[in-house]
Amino acid sequence: MKCCLFALALGALSFITTNFVNAADKPNIVYIYGDDVGYGDLSCQGATKVKTPNLDKLAAAGLRFVDAHAAAATCTPSRYALLTGQYAWREKGTHILPGDAPAIIRPGRVTLPSTLKQAGYATAAVGKWHLGLGNPGMDWNGKIAPGPLEIGFDYCFLIPATGDRVPCVFVEDHSVVGLDPKDPITVSYQHKVGDDPTGKDHPEMLKYKYSHGHDATIVNGISRIGFMTGGNSARWVDEKFPETLTSKAIAFMEKHKNEPFFLYFATQDIHVPRMPNKQFAGSSECGIRGDVIQQLDWQAGRIMDAIDRLGLTDNTIVIFSSDNGPVIDDGYADGAVKDLNGHEAAGPLRGGKYDIHEGGTRVPFILRWPAKVKPGVSEAMICQIDLLASFAAMNEVTLPKDAAPDSFDIRPALFGEDKTGRDTLVEQAGNLALRRGTWKFIEAGRKGKAKGELYDLGNDLAEKKNVIDEHPEVASDLSARLDQIKAAGHTRPGAE
Repeated sequence: MKCCLFALALGALSFITTNFVNAADKPNIVYIYGDDVGYGDLSCQGATKVKTPNLDKLAAAGLRFVDAHAAAATCTPSRYALLTGQYAWREKGTHILPGDAPAIIRPGRVTLPSTLKQAGYATAAVGKWHLGLGNPGMDWNGKIAPGPLEIGFDYCFLIPATGDRVPCVFVEDHSVVGLDPKDPITVSYQHKVGDDPTGKDHPEMLKYKYSHGHDATIVNGISRIGFMTGGNSARWVDEKFPETLTSKAIAFMEKHKNEPFFLYFATQDIHVPRMPNKQFAGSSECGIRGDVIQQLDWQAGRIMDAIDRLGLTDNTIVIFSSDNGPVIDDGYADGAVKDLNGHEAAGPLRGGKYDIHEGGTRVPFILRWPAKVKPGVSEAMICQIDLLASFAAMNEVTLPKDAAPDSFDIRPALFGEDKTGRDTLVEQAGNLALRRGTWKFIEAGRKGKAKGELYDLGNDLAEKKNVIDEHPEVASDLSARLDQIKAAGHTRPGAE
């Protein structure tokens, strides 16, 4: 009997020890998500008018992908796809959201953070959200739910939507930070509320003027999209975004340094309004947009320095990418256009944010994991939508058949063992495009392009020559495949 008890105890101890070792071996995952950062906006990607030494250092020690994609050419759908593993165009209501939109990823949905939480990770979202919060008609002065905590994150500190949209307050977990109950917040995207001045009526109060839209409530000298009143003690100061957000991200890593963690760090930079801290104002050779690129690089450097200081570098996966391609004038007369000074934000690519050409979704993507991944450059075609299935497989988590319908396990490509990556990829802007190898088919829908467009990216990366008339059979084949993908409702093997 004693022998049996000893054997059971030994087996239990072995089980506990094994689990502890496995947990200790799990790599931390830090995802630094820049906003509107173009393919050519980093010096390691060829930029010369801006300097990004921290991201260059990350690239030198990691794998830099030259054919990596956000799932869409705008932020809400690309973030939705990243976190759910589903192409956003499959789901209604995943367009660019107003700041008072309800949560579009609902509780119970399998997500990237919920999958990693199931695998034993502590999880946090810090920075820009823009995926909606709460239910329709939510009161910003009470409990703000559902949100990140209901879909797998243990902690969140958020810009609720974007820097240029009200409400201009931070949300931590379920509450507005620093809110005075005697000064309640009211938000409207339909009509003016309260007596706060607007950019339209008081342009003399602005730090810089708007070029289109962005003419509503003024907060911190910047007129925003939408109207708000109240919450004065809680309102943010744009110039303090970098320090505020990075400090929250670092505090999370410090708290969870002895267990595996997943940090989703989504910066405000380089999205409008571009308000560099005085440390970075005038620091680049291409105006205010270049300044905030260098400010973004500083934030990435702070995150990586903290990882080093905590002794976590070797077994931490650090990824840097962007939610979509670049935009220069996005609603504010901030001098970004006239001050470009020859800087090519999309590098050799055509288009940018909002555009179906490669500049819309092909973005910087750097992955560093010193313990497993050799430094280099990869031409494999990958997409952010695949991180869910890849990290689930890495942690031996089986996805339900109805989860992550378009997310593939691409670990061999992510970790540098496969040079090809995805066979096909759907890109989203106002319409859809299908990539297969170096061929790219853009479905009909663009003005004057009734037959659609076809490009051979292997010979024409800038998409200058539409060769649909020269290769009608290729266009027909890709068009039919795109129709199949739309109709199927999923692309992941085993999904339903």
